[in-house]
Amino acid sequence: MDRKRTLLFFRNYFNEFFESQKEKVREKIDYVLFLLTTAERIPKKFFSYIEGTDGLFEIRFEFESNIYRIFCCFDEGNLVVLFNGFYNKKKNK
Repeated sequence: MDRKRTLLFFRNYFNEFFESQKEKVREKIDYVLFLLTTAERIPKKFFSYIEGTDGLFEIRFEFESNIYRIFCCFDEGNLVVLFNGFYNKKKNK
């Protein structure tokens, strides 16, 4: 598959977040980042603009009972700068 975008990591924040996750979560992150770099159009399910910001986006996915978010921005449209990530536990209804 042809690469549509290139990932760049701001300092070591994302890498520290990634390494602190369980193996299955890292696999899911790898899958979503693969989509980000290869898909012509990134599925809205995984990617959205954060309203009220100046170009900040979030990569978002669910795994087990947690919601994971990774903040990023674009530089010239084909370079994605990843900042940091975090997760929230889903609230049971």
